[in-house]
Order: sequence, then structure tokens, then C-alpha cells
Amino acid sequence: MLMDKDAIKRVIPHRDPMLLVDTVEEMVPGESIRTTFRVDPAREIFAGHFPDEPVLPGVYTVECMAQTADILLLSCERYAGKVPLFLGIDAVRFRSRIVPGDTIEIRAVLAKERPEKAIATCHAEVYDNGALAAEGDVTLAMR
Repeated sequence: MLMDKDAIKRVIPHRDPMLLVDTVEEMVPGESIRTTFRVDPAREIFAGHFPDEPVLPGVYTVECMAQTADILLLSCERYAGKVPLFLGIDAVRFRSRIVPGDTIEIRAVLAKERPEKAIATCHAEVYDNGALAAEGDVTLAMR
């Protein structure tokens, strides 16, 4: 493990209950990253999504992708200390359900960047038990 939650909090501004990355397992800043997130069954969201058959909401899955991309980008000297802002998500596909108790792995790679505008797009994939659960492109502005 390269980073635990405390180290992650030194890079990105997110905090509980919206910090959705637990560890950074591998990273080449500005190129690629692999993180993990344990889907805690005690999260309040599962009381309503869905009471008899809980599943991680898709927006949480996308936020896991975005935060992984945030860490990847804000670990670069040129973006260190910036606040990452969502500009868009594209080509997001959900392939399988993620349920409480699962630990997901999120991988992201820098797909394109406009350094003069501090805007970057990362392609991200979410794996659950080794199977692709979701994927998509996240575009962020560092401000």
C-alpha cells in the first residue's frame, strides 16, 4: 500500500462521509493509479437503497472513480493543493451490482489533459471480485 486514508486526506479535500477511497495500492502520479474502497454495510445510504436488497448507488461508484482520478492528478506537482471540480462524466457503464461488504478496486489512467486550462480526463474502471463492475471517463478541473 502506498497511501492510507490519512495520507489520502493530505492530497484531496474529501472527508467522511464522502471520502470514498480507502487506500492507494499503486500509482505513477499523472499516469495511472489503483485504489480500493470497502463498501461498509453500516453506511446510512443502504437504509433506503434498497432496504431489502442493498446496492451501492451508481453515483457513489462514479464518485469513487472521480476521487481516484483526483488523487492521481493532485499528486502531480502542477496540481498539488488544488481543488478538483467535476466537469463531466462520459461513457459510464454499470456492468454488475456492488453490494455492502464488497471491497472494490478502482483503476484510472490519464486519457487527455489540457494543462494550460488545468483540465484533465481520466478513464476509470471499477472491479468487484476481479470482475469489471463499472467504467467511464471523468473530466476534472483543478482550481
